[in-house]
Amino acid sequence: MTVNFGSVVRVIGVLFIVLGICMMPSLAVAVIYKESTSAVSFAVTAVPCVLAGLLITKKLKPEKIKMKARDGYLFVTLAWLLASVIGGVPLVISGNIPNPADAFFEMCSGFSTTGSTILTDVEALSKSMLFWRSFTHWLGGMGIIVFAAALLPSIGVSGQMIASAETPGPTFDKLSAKYSDTAKSLYILYFGITMAQTVLLMFGGVTLYDSLVHTFGTVGTGGFSIYNDSIGHYNSAYVEWVITIFMLLCGINFNLYFRIPRGGLKSFFADEELRFYLLMVFGSVALITICLMTQGGYDNLSEGVRDSAFHVASVVTTTGYATMDYDTMWPTFAKMILLILTITGACSSSTGGGVKMVRVVVALKFAKRGFSRKLHPNRVADITLNGRGVEQTVVTNIINFILFYILIVLAGTFIVALNGFDLVTTLSAVLTCLGNVGPGFNLVGPVLNFSIFSNFSKVILGLIMIAGRLELFTFFILFSPKYWNSNRV
Repeated sequence: MTVNFGSVVRVIGVLFIVLGICMMPSLAVAVIYKESTSAVSFAVTAVPCVLAGLLITKKLKPEKIKMKARDGYLFVTLAWLLASVIGGVPLVISGNIPNPADAFFEMCSGFSTTGSTILTDVEALSKSMLFWRSFTHWLGGMGIIVFAAALLPSIGVSGQMIASAETPGPTFDKLSAKYSDTAKSLYILYFGITMAQTVLLMFGGVTLYDSLVHTFGTVGTGGFSIYNDSIGHYNSAYVEWVITIFMLLCGINFNLYFRIPRGGLKSFFADEELRFYLLMVFGSVALITICLMTQGGYDNLSEGVRDSAFHVASVVTTTGYATMDYDTMWPTFAKMILLILTITGACSSSTGGGVKMVRVVVALKFAKRGFSRKLHPNRVADITLNGRGVEQTVVTNIINFILFYILIVLAGTFIVALNGFDLVTTLSAVLTCLGNVGPGFNLVGPVLNFSIFSNFSKVILGLIMIAGRLELFTFFILFSPKYWNSNRV
């Protein structure tokens, strides 16, 4: 089986068009705020993108051979890399982030919805560049590929293989017979949640511009803010609770929301992954609140609950917003809980990152079955999820993923350690990039940044972000000689 390069290039043409069009809102913001340099930067990037995309789609005729999973892996990986490179061009041209390695890191962080930044002074950027920076979260959250896939049938390409390669989580549910209809349904829901949060933030006295950029970061679970002190800038309990609630909502499998009209809330909460997710969230909030009240110097219960709920939601959904420097102010026990949530991440088919709750659930059941078999060797114990048996191949794939995840963390830490920083800084930097979380600990804590790393390490960490966003195997399979061997299936 060979790679269908013609179809891959043709779909990349669609991606160019989508990227060019998606820069238009930022161009409009530049015009509104009279930022001429930024406006020119967006124009000279967006126009060639659209023209190149139109040229590719017009010149290359649809292939008779349908795209396979192998083609999807190549396109999706190239798409995220190209989006990060092209997205960084306006930042470099305008001089907002003149270093190409820094711009690549920032865009990898944006499109992968990680939220880590190399900026030492976020507020120094122009408003249009800050808008674009946050908008990449919104695009990457549901997936620029999902958006593109909704348009693919119009050029004779099926989006299902591409979606299977890109969609986060081990499972993806089709909501209708055609994948393009599924993608459109998801984007309608995504847009609705975006509008709802924007309006609610404006009710709290937040400007339209501020509401939009922070909603992009929340709904996409990205975490870029336009202020150096992130959400702490507002010093508003209302704003924090609105963002907390929406972060948690966007950490849930989006497919579950379509169950509510058909089966009600009972059907919604019947999902085992969701129940485990809520258990982790509320359990973590309770434990951290108790820790803060007894060891953290908090004397106000409502403040303790608010701070713990906000940062638990921010970390478990891999958003990365912060209201204070919990790395230096919180006890080790509380930070240890956040470290665990950094690894577990949110639900499958959500905009969050990490290992994903469903994999954790299956892995725990796998470990439980191992203990059971030690006590009762002849007992047959199937692993079930939502009342149905999980095939052994699925269990094996999940265990393989977790082991590979650990391997990438170790390999990434080994490479980034060349910078010579302490182990906690180095390890947490790799963990937070791979899990698409944002802040780490020590020198990359919630009020610090990644500017301390070398250009080489920034590129490596950027690639790690993309690999994490694409569920590892989609990215790393391209490094296998068997993938490129036409004699192998």
